[in-house]
Amino acid sequence: MENDRATMATARKQAVRIRPAHAGDDEFILSLVMRFVDFDLPAWRRRSDCASGIRRDLKRALDEVPASENLFVAEAENGERLGFLRVQRTRDFFSGRANCHISDIAVAPGCEGRGVGRALLGHAQVWAKKNRCALITLAVFPGNARARELYERAGFGEDLLRLAKPVK
Repeated sequence: MENDRATMATARKQAVRIRPAHAGDDEFILSLVMRFVDFDLPAWRRRSDCASGIRRDLKRALDEVPASENLFVAEAENGERLGFLRVQRTRDFFSGRANCHISDIAVAPGCEGRGVGRALLGHAQVWAKKNRCALITLAVFPGNARARELYERAGFGEDLLRLAKPVK
């Protein structure tokens, strides 16, 4: 029984190729916006506001292609798009050194558990090393337990904790 589960899990995993995004990927990337809000959000955050803000920011990145940002798409051997990654080169506030910030990372619905997120994080690591970054940073909502577990397994730990309080 245990071997059957391991075989099924291995069969679900497949080779994931990461490539630079191109204009033909815009619709796919924007179709994943709801993945960023598909979990419990803080009480003061409205899902529609968060999704609109993320969509607006991604659309800007796709239209303007800022020099400090790179977009990548994960795809299967058959060309099926599985997820995407957006990284930004930033400066560390404290040290002034270059950092890689993962501003967006999403796996398409139905592609979870296939190693896509892990492959995208691995690509961010390679990109950060190539760009001589000291740290890789990212932000995640506290309610996004699945993503937090992935990031912790990949070696991410808390650095700064951002707190918020609604103004009444």
